[in-house]
Amino acid sequence: MQWSSARKKLALFKTGVDAARAVLVGVDTGREDFADSMAELSLLAQSAGSIPITSVIARKGKTDPALFIGSGKANEVKKAMEEEGAELVIFNHPLSPTQQRNLERHIGFHVMDRTGLILDIFSQRAQSHIGKTQVELAQVRYRMSRLVRAWSHLERQRGGIGVRGGPGETQMELDRRMLATKAKRLELELEKLQRQQRTQRRARNRKDVFSVSLVGYTNAGKSTLFNALTKAGTYAADQLFATLDTTSRKVHLDGVGSIVVSDTVGFIRELPHQLVEAFRATLDETIHADLILHVIDACSPVAREQKAEVEAVLREIGADDIPRIEIMNKIDQMPQTFTEGAVLTRDSEGIPSQVFLSARTGLGLDLLRSALAECSQMTDRIRIEQNRAKVQMNPDEFLAPLPERPETSEFNPIPNRKYSPNDA
Repeated sequence: MQWSSARKKLALFKTGVDAARAVLVGVDTGREDFADSMAELSLLAQSAGSIPITSVIARKGKTDPALFIGSGKANEVKKAMEEEGAELVIFNHPLSPTQQRNLERHIGFHVMDRTGLILDIFSQRAQSHIGKTQVELAQVRYRMSRLVRAWSHLERQRGGIGVRGGPGETQMELDRRMLATKAKRLELELEKLQRQQRTQRRARNRKDVFSVSLVGYTNAGKSTLFNALTKAGTYAADQLFATLDTTSRKVHLDGVGSIVVSDTVGFIRELPHQLVEAFRATLDETIHADLILHVIDACSPVAREQKAEVEAVLREIGADDIPRIEIMNKIDQMPQTFTEGAVLTRDSEGIPSQVFLSARTGLGLDLLRSALAECSQMTDRIRIEQNRAKVQMNPDEFLAPLPERPETSEFNPIPNRKYSPNDA
C-alpha cells in the first residue's frame, strides 16, 4: 500500500526526513491574502525539506466537517498524487484529528496540516536546550490532540488476572497517559530553564543594562541585522524560520557604553497557539526588553499584513506597550522606490520611530546606532528620575502600620471553636 511506504519515509515528529514530493491543498474562502498564504505554504514546505510539485485549490465558503474539502476535491487530490508520484499532502489550514484521519483513509497518503508542518520545521532548526525543550513540548501537546481511533492497535486490552479478566485500558488511553506524563516532565524542565533565564535577566537589570529585542515576520532579515550590529555570526539564510533560538550579544555604542541586543524567533500568519504557549521562554526576552526593533521587509508586497500579524502576537504575549522602532529593511532591493536611501524618521515628540536601511549591505546602520544611543540615554534618564523619586519618598507614605493583633492566649486560628494555649 502506498500509505505504508510513505509512512516509512516520512516522520512528522523526527528530524532529518528525506525530501518528499508534496501536493499543496488550500481552501479559498474569499480572503485577499489567500494567494500569498499559499505561496508562503510552498516556502514552508521547502524549508521542511519537501518538494512542492502542484497545488489543489477548493473554493467554498464552508468546510466539510468530515473531509474538510469534500469528497469531490479529495478525489481530485488523490488523482493528482497518483499522476505526479507524490507522497505527501500538505494542507494550508489546521485540521481536526478526525478530518486528518478521514483524509488519510480516503486519499491513501500521509496528510499534514499547517501546524504539523511548522512543528516539523521547528524540530529541525532548534539548537539550544531550551529551544529543543519548547519544540518537544509543543509536539507532545499536538500529538495528544491527534489521538483518535485511527489504527487497529487502539482496541481495548484485557486487564485483571487470567484470560477472563474484565476490560482494561485502551491503547489510546495508555498513549494519552504517557504523553500527559511526558508533557508534565517537559513543563517542569521548561520552568527550570525559565527560572535560569529570569536570574540572568535580573543580573542585567541590577546593572541597568539597556536591552533591545529584535522581532519581526519570519525571513524579514532579523538575523542578518543582528549579525550586522553584533558581529555574532548567527546563522542567517533566505528561508522561513532560519533560526529559532534566542541569542543575546553586547553592542558598544559611542557615548553610551554597552547594551544587550537579542534575536528572537520569527512570527508568521496563523502561528499555532501551542507554539506561542510553548515559546513563552523565548518570547520572555521580548516582554522584558526596554526597546523593540520591529524588523519589516520593506520590499514585500504584503508588508502591511505581515506587520499586523507581528503586532497581534505582541499583544497576545503582553508586549504591545513596550517602546519600539520600525526597521524598514531590504531597501537595497528596491532602489527605484527608496530613492533617498537610508532615512531616520521621528514621531511628533521627536523620538525615533522608523529607520530605513539595508542589513545586508550595511546601509543605514549608523542611523540605527544613533537611534539606539538616543533611546538608551532617554531610558537612563527615566531610571535616574525613578530612583530619585524612591529615595525622596517619605517612608511613612508607603509603610503601613502593623495591624493590631490579640494576645497569644486570646488568638483563635479556627473560627467558631474555643481555643486555649494548652490544647494539644
